[in-house]
Amino acid sequence: MAQMVAVTGAEGFIGSHLVEALVQSGARVRAMVQYNSFNTWGWLEQLPAEVMAQVEVQLGDVRDPGSVQALMRGADTVYHLAALIAIPYSYQAPRSYIETNVIGTLNVLEAARALETPRLVHTSTSEVYGTARTVPIHETHPVNPQSPYAASKAAADQLVNSYALSFELPVVTLRPFNTYGPRQSARAVISNIIAQLSAGQPAVRLGDVTPTRDFTFVQDTAAAFVAVGTAGPEVIGQTLNAGSNSEISVGDLVQLISDVMERPVQIEQEEQRVRPAASEVRRLVCDNRELRRLTRWQPRYPLHEGLTRTVEWFHQPRNLERYKPHLYTV
Repeated sequence: MAQMVAVTGAEGFIGSHLVEALVQSGARVRAMVQYNSFNTWGWLEQLPAEVMAQVEVQLGDVRDPGSVQALMRGADTVYHLAALIAIPYSYQAPRSYIETNVIGTLNVLEAARALETPRLVHTSTSEVYGTARTVPIHETHPVNPQSPYAASKAAADQLVNSYALSFELPVVTLRPFNTYGPRQSARAVISNIIAQLSAGQPAVRLGDVTPTRDFTFVQDTAAAFVAVGTAGPEVIGQTLNAGSNSEISVGDLVQLISDVMERPVQIEQEEQRVRPAASEVRRLVCDNRELRRLTRWQPRYPLHEGLTRTVEWFHQPRNLERYKPHLYTV
């Protein structure tokens, strides 16, 4: 019988790609979508009918213990991706990040403990490291969150670690670096740039273009989740980085996207897009050796190929019309 897996945050960018990858791997998926009165399922609605035939959608909220228990009951593996993720909005509404990212994670941990879930995969973020002190960034790098978002994720990570130590909870934490690809919101830099260029704007409006990031194509990130969810017991209790082991500045990224799209580009710095100086993470570059050693996962898509696939997706009018390139998405 196919393994039953549960996914929180399934309607989101990475979550929808993970659901697709899990179904393709032969799993049956129970997917939590945040309750809304429109009964919309986010990006899950773009998945092929043959994929969704293997998916049970459950409307709920990770902040509600009852919803979480109902989702996780009977699951062999739980992938916890539900989170508020936009850094700029975390300056405006920090309490909501604590309620979703910390309390929501507590609900998942308590459910896993009560239900004796065989494996829980928790999602972290490279933002918890802050600006790199040493490169590439190994899992032993100090944690130094520089935004309320990063602080909420670091708190969730520590909570997960405490449950592993206190209650022997079988949990593994995956720490993705910057993921990009089709279906990503315009609050992320790559989708933001592509959407603005696709809409024919004369200049791309951005914040600081000097920071560097390690970008990973979303199908590689989804494969990393599947890898830690299906690997042997040696991954239990581990925190593992998922990234490409390379870095590029935002400014150079703009030029690369311009080359892929064969469109000239000008950059216009917009003050509202600039992070507070001490909150800006200047440099992130992954060391993914531990994940590769324990699971044999490795990224398959070089940046140029991943960008090409992402641009092709945005070039479809029905996809681009979902975006508002003339507005700043917080």
